[in-house]
Amino acid sequence: MPIGDRALAWIRKYLDEVRPQLALASDTGTLFLAVTGDSIGTRSLGLLVSDYIKRSGVDKRGSCHLFRHTMATLMLENGADVRFVQVMLGHAQLTSTQIYTQVAIRALKEIHTATHPARLERREEAERIEQTQPNRLLKRVYGQKEA
Repeated sequence: MPIGDRALAWIRKYLDEVRPQLALASDTGTLFLAVTGDSIGTRSLGLLVSDYIKRSGVDKRGSCHLFRHTMATLMLENGADVRFVQVMLGHAQLTSTQIYTQVAIRALKEIHTATHPARLERREEAERIEQTQPNRLLKRVYGQKEA
């Protein structure tokens, strides 16, 4: 699996500064260790991540899977091919990965609606009408001629 330079830098920092303090004499070489020096279990990792998410203020429930879901969605939104994302997630069936495309398509529709030139033109026209109508009404109320 690919891993980015930023992630590699953090792993290097962990290996240099933290892991040596946690490792026991009977170190098995497991990358990530619990504070006890033993390998960290998936349940413990999930609880830690869930706690960090809560403390961060992110209004989402979940743990490690939340990061997986976010990564897949963002990759698709940024143009990754769905089959590449399928391989990254380890899905045997493409249908498992296509769930993420629905989120990306929804975001695409929202962006289209908000930014399409025709919508912007309609918004500008509506603002012009809105700005001129009160002026016309005021002129009629005060008996002034319209230009």
